[in-house]
Amino acid sequence: MIKFSEILYERPVLDDVKRQMEETIKSFTDAESYQEAAGFFVAMDRLKRHVESVGTLATIRHSIDTRDDFYDGEVKFWNNAGPELMAYQERWNKALLSSPYKESLEEEFGDIVFKNIKLKLKSFDPVIIPLLQEENDLTMEYEKLLASAQIPFRGGIYTIAQMGLFKKRQEDDVRLEAWKAEGNWYKENQDKLDGIYDRLVAIRHEMSQKLNLKDYVEMGYYRMTRNCYDRKDIDRFREGVRKYLVPVAEEIRRKQAERLGMDYPMSFADCALMFRSGNARPVGDAEDILDTAGRFFDRLSAQTSQFFHMMMDGQLMDVLSREGKEGGGYCTSIYDYDVPFIFANFNGTQDDVETLTHEAGHAFADWVNRDRVPMETIWPSMEGCEVHSMSMEFFSWKCAEEFFGEDARKFLYSHLAESLLFIPYGTMVDHFQHIVYEHPELTPAERHGEWRRLLGIYMPWLRLDGEIPFYAEGMGWQRQHHIYSYPFYYIDYCLAQTVALEIWALIQDDYEDAWAHYMAYTRQGGSDVFTTLLDRAGMDSPFEETTLEKVCAKAGQWLDEFDLTGID
Repeated sequence: MIKFSEILYERPVLDDVKRQMEETIKSFTDAESYQEAAGFFVAMDRLKRHVESVGTLATIRHSIDTRDDFYDGEVKFWNNAGPELMAYQERWNKALLSSPYKESLEEEFGDIVFKNIKLKLKSFDPVIIPLLQEENDLTMEYEKLLASAQIPFRGGIYTIAQMGLFKKRQEDDVRLEAWKAEGNWYKENQDKLDGIYDRLVAIRHEMSQKLNLKDYVEMGYYRMTRNCYDRKDIDRFREGVRKYLVPVAEEIRRKQAERLGMDYPMSFADCALMFRSGNARPVGDAEDILDTAGRFFDRLSAQTSQFFHMMMDGQLMDVLSREGKEGGGYCTSIYDYDVPFIFANFNGTQDDVETLTHEAGHAFADWVNRDRVPMETIWPSMEGCEVHSMSMEFFSWKCAEEFFGEDARKFLYSHLAESLLFIPYGTMVDHFQHIVYEHPELTPAERHGEWRRLLGIYMPWLRLDGEIPFYAEGMGWQRQHHIYSYPFYYIDYCLAQTVALEIWALIQDDYEDAWAHYMAYTRQGGSDVFTTLLDRAGMDSPFEETTLEKVCAKAGQWLDEFDLTGID
């Protein structure tokens, strides 16, 4: 198979792409039979797959090295080209909805595409193309700013990703100093961060007004393809988090403070240390982690084994943290080659294993569904996608001792604890964004004040005494790149984590049965809405109050009874 380094990037001629889309739309509209119309439906899918693949290739190579002038220019090209092509996509969508062959297309290719088209049409009009282009440029500016970070610390210079190791160090003085050093970098760039976000909020609000929508919250839900729940459902989920999860999370933090000999509430730096003897660390280096992952996927199933070897052979993962590399991690699709790509930033912490298995969950689901037509049915909506990834993290427990050696018990405890602790944080991120876009007139200082207020509601275990710059001042939201680059893409993680905890509970009873549920869910790809996919796989909806109640009770009991003998 072709290796990632061998994939040729060639920018398409934008006018040619537009012409091909125009001709396909006309041919589809003029089709005199269903067979003819279906042929053009598939032809448009092939064209979109190619355009998407080329744009994705530019994005990947730019994120691998944001200092590369060539791919910097290519991403800028796509930032402008993408919104222009959306105008042709809008015409295609309208042609599909008005086609006399619509019902036959739904029968052959699924009706989810047509459901989602109706939402997408509500979030676009050619009049907002300049604003979309500016939005793309601003998010790129934000990502490059974070990727450019050079943080001085104890005689060295580090990126944000590389600082992650020091921020979890066992030594209290080193850990606190690392948090302060990173916080100082953000503070030094405060004006830039505030300015970029100020403009993004203004642009997004302006777009919503040009589309005659109430606010950007409404537009954001359409853009995120919220096709089976609304604001009221999210409100109820928040209530469940505050009722069931925050108390469990508080108890986890209180016991943590007791283990560490710390006062409660704790500082950001102290919360980062789960055990006085140090957090779980993977055995060996990045190559060792990948080798262990290979053995894990070999044992999990024949299909996962084939998948992971394909990823390794194709060099379809870039996991080492380097200067100039974009932060974070992601998985994406290169449709022309029917392969996914995993991007990560290993830093020698427990996060390396979690990130690899998380992104591999995405990649495996993509690979399993790679033959689906149209490509929009390969992936479900975002909360649906995150079930694949977050659940895969729990399946990797089977190889905990191989990944972590003598730290395996630390990993098992902290992974489950942090999975529970994450949901209040993620829910807070979403709540914050609702406030921001419902009140676009807020000043930067007022936004920071809202974040600080929400910390008291969702994360009351944090001490906000100003000891650590940036974080303790209510500004920590600015490190969460989703808030800048992918508005409203965060509650998805919380909904998915709830489902993943259901999978975790099944694993405790019967590993093979849990895997059967996982595959029943995964094999469906994006063929239906999130709640229907769950129902067909025999899973409960996170919007049911009893779901949160049950997973919190079982996970809380497991943590209470887990044997930490000999671990301090």
